[in-house]
Amino acid sequence: MRHHPDADDNPPPDVWTGRATNRVQWLLALAGAACMALGIQLAVDSAWSSGIAPLVMSVVGCIAAGLLVLFGTLAFVHVDLKLDKECVEVRCGHIGLPRRRIPLSHVAGADFTALVTPRHWGGWGYRWRPEKGTAVVVRRGEGIVLRLWDGHTFTITVDNAEAAVRAIRDRLRTIRPGTAG
Repeated sequence: MRHHPDADDNPPPDVWTGRATNRVQWLLALAGAACMALGIQLAVDSAWSSGIAPLVMSVVGCIAAGLLVLFGTLAFVHVDLKLDKECVEVRCGHIGLPRRRIPLSHVAGADFTALVTPRHWGGWGYRWRPEKGTAVVVRRGEGIVLRLWDGHTFTITVDNAEAAVRAIRDRLRTIRPGTAG
């Protein structure tokens, strides 16, 4: 971690919040909306002459694919991280789902990582890899790696990850494993 001269002088806030955003996801969401629009256009203004079954399959397929892409990408446009005295909470997208709440009593340590990429985790989103653990990756860049007492890790891309790691480590000094905090 880089040293910040004033970092040790200021105590962390009672609630630390951070966020990471990926604007490229909006382009994918736009593609999903275009698929839905195509399905609606087929349903409304169709000159389909080969029967109703192919038309229904095309309309349903376009709308279903559009909804999956649209909501799948909007769920990972951003990630919000909230750290309070009891837990680390991660919420994805505008609805806040998926969400993960990790009590600080389950956290053994926190580390800063300068580069988390979708390539390392197999894409954007909520990811699990047996050899690496679990991650929420919404963009390329800095992140936090939480080491849990059960041996697992949880990685989160978040802006100002160094400040988050300092705040988590500060909170961990007052918590013993297995306590409620």
